[in-house]
Amino acid sequence: MKVKKSEDEWKRSLTPEQYRVLRKGETEPPFTGELLHNKGEGVYKCAGCGNPLFLPSDKFDSGSGWPSFRDAIEGSIEYIRDTSYGMDRVEVRCSRCGGHLGHVFDDGPPPKGKRYCINSAAMVFEKK
Repeated sequence: MKVKKSEDEWKRSLTPEQYRVLRKGETEPPFTGELLHNKGEGVYKCAGCGNPLFLPSDKFDSGSGWPSFRDAIEGSIEYIRDTSYGMDRVEVRCSRCGGHLGHVFDDGPPPKGKRYCINSAAMVFEKK
C-alpha cells in the first residue's frame, strides 16, 4: 500500500535531515551516517514509512562513506534514471513512499556486482 502525505505531514513526521534526504533528494556527507558501521541483526527500513529495504547479510564496507548493500529486499525499491550533476546513474527510492534512498552502482561484489549506496538518514534499523 502506497504511503501518501502532504509536504507538511512529511515535515512533521521526519527529522530535518531525514526530510532533506527522503523528500528533497539530498545526500548526507560521507562518513557521517549513524548506520555506516552498524553490524546488528535485524532489518533496515525506510525512515519515512517503515518499508523493509535491506538485510544485514547484504551489507558490506565499500569504503564509500555510506552504508552499502549487495541487494535489496525484493519489491522494496523503485529505480529511476538520474542524469543530474552531469552523471548518468540510477537513483533508488522506497517503493512504498517514494522517498529518496540513494543510488545503485554496478561496481559491487559478486555475484550480482551491485552496490546500493544508501543514506543513513533515509533508514532506521530495527533490531531483531
